[in-house]
Amino acid sequence: MKTLRTLATATATALLLGAGSMVSAQTLNFAYDADPVSLDPHEQLSGGTLQMSHMTFDPLVRWNADHGFDPRLATEWERVDDTTMRFTLREGVKFHSGNPMTAEDVVWTIERLKSSADFKSIFAGWTTVTAIDDTTVEIKTDGPSPLVLNTATYVFPMDKKFYEEGGAGIAKHGDSFASKNMSGTGPFTVSEREQGVKMVFKRNPDYWDTDSPGNVQTAVLTPIKEAPTRVAALLSGDVDFIAPVPPTDLERIRNDDKVDLITLPGTRIITLQLNGKRNEALANPKVRLAMANAINNEGIVQKIMKGFGTVAAQNSPAGYDGHNPDLLPRFDVAKAQALMEEAGYADGFSATMMCPNNRYVNDYKICEAASAMLAQIKIDVDLTTIPKAQYWPKYDERAADIMMIGWHSDTEDSANFFEFLNMTPDADTGRGQYNSGNYSNPEVDAMTIATLTETDKEKRTADLQQIEKLLYDDAAFIPLHWQDLAWAARKGVNVEPILNVMNFPYLGDLVIEE
Repeated sequence: MKTLRTLATATATALLLGAGSMVSAQTLNFAYDADPVSLDPHEQLSGGTLQMSHMTFDPLVRWNADHGFDPRLATEWERVDDTTMRFTLREGVKFHSGNPMTAEDVVWTIERLKSSADFKSIFAGWTTVTAIDDTTVEIKTDGPSPLVLNTATYVFPMDKKFYEEGGAGIAKHGDSFASKNMSGTGPFTVSEREQGVKMVFKRNPDYWDTDSPGNVQTAVLTPIKEAPTRVAALLSGDVDFIAPVPPTDLERIRNDDKVDLITLPGTRIITLQLNGKRNEALANPKVRLAMANAINNEGIVQKIMKGFGTVAAQNSPAGYDGHNPDLLPRFDVAKAQALMEEAGYADGFSATMMCPNNRYVNDYKICEAASAMLAQIKIDVDLTTIPKAQYWPKYDERAADIMMIGWHSDTEDSANFFEFLNMTPDADTGRGQYNSGNYSNPEVDAMTIATLTETDKEKRTADLQQIEKLLYDDAAFIPLHWQDLAWAARKGVNVEPILNVMNFPYLGDLVIEE
């Protein structure tokens, strides 16, 4: 087993010791397990990028706590006909550069999203986008779409003039103007950034949302990968707010009268993907089914996650239209061994596995446990765990036979899982962008595409649940659990009103008590 764990723990600790003196009523020192990989909001579709976008840009609309939509840069929207939606933009909004925001910026941003390898699948159904006048944008879709507003939550208008003058190209894991410079409309600007060490946000003095209760003037993000260090930083007062909170420290934090613990049921599915193109054994459905039966995901939730998760047998969590209640977790080692024999692999085989060690809660421990469980059916796993910043380029290379990915459907819709994780990879459309296993099932592809234009809710729900069953029967991937959410903050830092199940803290609205 190879383990490549690099962390500048000493650097982070030293930084925190220095940061302690910076704390004031309107300064927020906060620690996540990682910082964004780029300032370009279109370079990588990830939770870190979207969290940053909500701080420095504003979307057209955003999710509220009731799973509805709140107006942001779009104040109104109107469905003109089955395939046309018009958005009215907020007047008087300026970018950080001082340039005014107009409909042309929104059109330019959407066209750029459609060229992004990570985002273009989301916008594949948006056939045209037109500026009717300075404050009106018209979207046309390739058919009736039930998810136009869901998709609009991804549109964070960018400053067309600023980026066209500096360089508008999207460089995946590259070095571009947009990856190092930013001009949004959001509540914060980025004043300092040292990748992996510190990111400093300053309040935008010209922020349009004068009704926001937020009073944070400076926010300092310190990435701290090691969970114990992150928790220690909070409990010692070096930082004000942390996420995620490791399951092992939930009770400790809950019992500390100086901090608040906030938890929400999670919707992020944690999975292992099996690449049959790299390893022919994994192309055999009986082998995949054997692996699903060999891995005790109930045990992983209880022993490693300390109960802070929900055992999964599919992508869609309860409450999503596609959640199929008939699909149950599988764990039967004897059945797994019999399936290996039926598949012609009674003597087992070797496989490589790669997992991040700072992206998901206990990610590398989960992979270590899964490797040990697969050994019971004579699968010899060569496991590599690496930090998130190094993991995603390897993930894009499909660098191992078995790779971990967690996914939260930001559209709060089951089809999002299928589009990105399970559809046949297609570089032109972006579908299957995060299907590192290269799983391909024409029926899954066709049914998923059909659900994107199906407006009959009852039929759409039945189709989404049928797709889950197809994936389950085929053991297309190994679902592990839905990861619950937990944040912690020192008392007086009122984070609860700005948290949500999407895990996009709206820090612009955060109030720190004087």
